[in-house]
Amino acid sequence: MRCPNCKSKDIGKIGTSQYYCWGCFIELTITDGQLHLHQVEVDGSLSSLDDLFAEEERNIDL
Repeated sequence: MRCPNCKSKDIGKIGTSQYYCWGCFIELTITDGQLHLHQVEVDGSLSSLDDLFAEEERNIDL
């Protein structure tokens, strides 16, 4: 899997269907064959980055 944001392959698994990109420091979650991307904020909350990517870019083959 490659990060749709930075194209890095340096992705680690942090939970069930949850991954973290060490290249650009975003969290990726897979739900129903689609990636959901989030930026981790200073206070630990997550901000969605889904609106920055086309739906086709976020689709994955299971």
